[in-house]
Amino acid sequence: MPVLDRELLILQIFAQRAKSSEGKLQVEVAQLEHLATRLVRGWTHLERQRGGLGKTGGPGEKQIELDRRLIGVRIKRLRERLKALGKQRRTQRRARARRDVFSVSLVGYTNAGKSTLFNALTRGASFVADQLFATLDTTSRRCFVAGAMEVVLSDTVGFIRGLPHQLVDAFKSTLEESIEADLLLHVVDASSPARDAQMAEVDRVLAEIGAADVPRLLVFNKIDRLDRSAAAERDACGTIRAVFVSAATGDGIEFLREAIAERVHAAREAAAESRQSAAAAVTATASAISAHK
Repeated sequence: MPVLDRELLILQIFAQRAKSSEGKLQVEVAQLEHLATRLVRGWTHLERQRGGLGKTGGPGEKQIELDRRLIGVRIKRLRERLKALGKQRRTQRRARARRDVFSVSLVGYTNAGKSTLFNALTRGASFVADQLFATLDTTSRRCFVAGAMEVVLSDTVGFIRGLPHQLVDAFKSTLEESIEADLLLHVVDASSPARDAQMAEVDRVLAEIGAADVPRLLVFNKIDRLDRSAAAERDACGTIRAVFVSAATGDGIEFLREAIAERVHAAREAAAESRQSAAAAVTATASAISAHK
């Protein structure tokens, strides 16, 4: 019977769940990188091959050296293809930025209910299952919030404690949706007994990929499993910092739409003030130059 360690088991699950071409490429890169570090002593029963003609030839490559070289070539080709797909993704993000579309990304621990929440907000039909890593491929849809305001909502891969570094590295192009987002919805399984540890792990991964400074809104999901009603909590400044919802029943979704709309208004007001300050600085500089002349 095959024996799998924790990292290899996670890689196997990712390989089974990947649907898009990009997701399959990312998983294959992670699997090959995992395999390349474990070739040592895996082929020690094979003798060194001989090169040249018969006895006159010198020693050739060991089987382990040949395997490592072939894996390296394959990884290089896969990364080139992923680089091209990443370029397409960046082009799409730039197009959204030119249209001044507010970008919202769902992040959270695996099986926290991100895809169910994504469907509830967008009225979409993304695959939903009570299992680890049901969603690997990033999906983006239009979402209307309070006041018929339109945003782009993206569903991303879930995190887990001790996520293999090969996967984090391979999925960087996908995780860029979180880095470049205007707002992160940190979806938390409110019914999980390990809720605090899961939240800390998500924060750690976000810091690792460079998304620690992206504005964040806590969304405590699955309140239908608890004795708690839907609500929106505000901080000392009056800004909604956390929303309690049930994506499965739809309870509290309107609170979440209101919170997103509030963040959109605040971001656009800040951007308008920044533009006005920049314009004023340019005007003041021009006036100073004219006075000097």
